[in-house]
Amino acid sequence: QVQLVESGGGLVQAGASLRLSCAPSGRTFGSYAMGWFRQAPGQEREFVAATSWSGTTLYYANSMKGRFTISRDNAKNTVYLQMNSLKPEDTAVYYCAASSSSRWFTGNRSDYNYWGQGTQVTVSS
Repeated sequence: QVQLVESGGGLVQAGASLRLSCAPSGRTFGSYAMGWFRQAPGQEREFVAATSWSGTTLYYANSMKGRFTISRDNAKNTVYLQMNSLKPEDTAVYYCAASSSSRWFTGNRSDYNYWGQGTQVTVSS
């Protein structure tokens, strides 16, 4: 069974940085676009950032631009989300997802085929 496994979450203070990682098991995702989403308690899952299969085309939610950076290393079959200047409102479960859709850049959840279980990020004030 194909799985995406996230890691790197944790509890940090406001202003700190974290780097999340996502690695698939069961197959490689070198030809898939990859994205990060997050879901805060009582909120819908929202788009954070996405990268093309090559890593050369990147998209971000407006509120994440300048603080978050998505990248991928296809040789390591891993996608990263570098999060800087974290705020309490960034507290959420962060999910990694893979998309074979040509519309992966829209950030719509329905365009993503595979999802991880999520990793908790908690930012204290």
